[in-house]
Amino acid sequence: MPSHALTDISIRALPSPPKGQTTYWDVGQTGFGVRVSQGGTKTFVVVHGVERRRFTIGRYPAITLKQARDKAKELQAGLTLGLIDKRPSPPYLEALALYLEASSVKNRPGTVSEYRRMLTTHFAFGRKRLNEITRADIQTKLNRLKDTPSEQRHAFVAMKVFLNWAVREEYLSSNPIISMQPPSRQRSRERVLQPEELAEIFQKASAYPWPYGPIVQLLILTGQRRGEIGGLRWSWIDQDKRLISFPADFTKNRRLHVLPYGEQVADILNNLPEHVGSDFVFPGRKPGANHFNSWSKNKRGFDATLDGVEPYVLHDLRRTYSSTLAQLGTPIHVTEKLLNHVSGTISGVAAIYNRHSYLDEMRNAVRMFERHIEG
Repeated sequence: MPSHALTDISIRALPSPPKGQTTYWDVGQTGFGVRVSQGGTKTFVVVHGVERRRFTIGRYPAITLKQARDKAKELQAGLTLGLIDKRPSPPYLEALALYLEASSVKNRPGTVSEYRRMLTTHFAFGRKRLNEITRADIQTKLNRLKDTPSEQRHAFVAMKVFLNWAVREEYLSSNPIISMQPPSRQRSRERVLQPEELAEIFQKASAYPWPYGPIVQLLILTGQRRGEIGGLRWSWIDQDKRLISFPADFTKNRRLHVLPYGEQVADILNNLPEHVGSDFVFPGRKPGANHFNSWSKNKRGFDATLDGVEPYVLHDLRRTYSSTLAQLGTPIHVTEKLLNHVSGTISGVAAIYNRHSYLDEMRNAVRMFERHIEG
């Protein structure tokens, strides 16, 4: 971690990190520092002991440097003398910021981003302290997601993991939802859209506004996961060779995924706006959002335009893509390459020694699928 001689001048000049948070430790007072967030917020913190127990003192400049130094010395003395035996329970948003900072060390950026989305969108507790949040408060928030059971379950898991972390960090004495039963798990989906349903969705998506309309078109034509299309970057697209290269640290299975695309995808990409200062094909509109992530609201609006389509989820488009390729005679190992599946016909030792990329076979499958959609 960087160290500085902390003064009012140096604190005001501390740069914000491109993402996450950075803590600058004071060279003159051990364990005392300033945490700077991506958005420029500066917060005084203090750590103590071999376990590096961390306390949040408050934000600068609402709390002056002198006040923060005095409070840090008071906390460290109290801990040393045994007068303080546990951490004060911080406000929800401050604890969440610390949790996401700790999570970014061992989790993929996509995982941290998804936890940030769920814990800020579905659990708006703001400055309420952690020990004031009750089981009933959390249940009320979860009940609002009853129409999206998968999102409800994922939100429950995210909150439970976060509160378990808070207990380990001694911000809470116990997890208020430790004994709460998770929302019922959905049965494994087997929905494959009928051709007329797929045609209706594709046609309506062609006329639907940016960004959701083009996103749905790309999901249908590529069979990729929604997060992969929502987080797509221009720098990953080779428009001359018509290849998309999803890097290993972005994909679900942590493998580089090179995907060829056809005429229809090329036309969609060529007609998309490029946003100055952003590499994302579909940049986010909300503050702090790097890329598109407003799935539920946009899907509700889009689905209201459909006629004759039974309820579906976006992942059904991926399953429909796979099933359609099988109907068109595409070999299963080529379909798995297009979907970037780890397990399957080519895995284990065979996958290590089989270096054939199957790009020609993949391009042929893409052409057949696009002709099928045109029909």
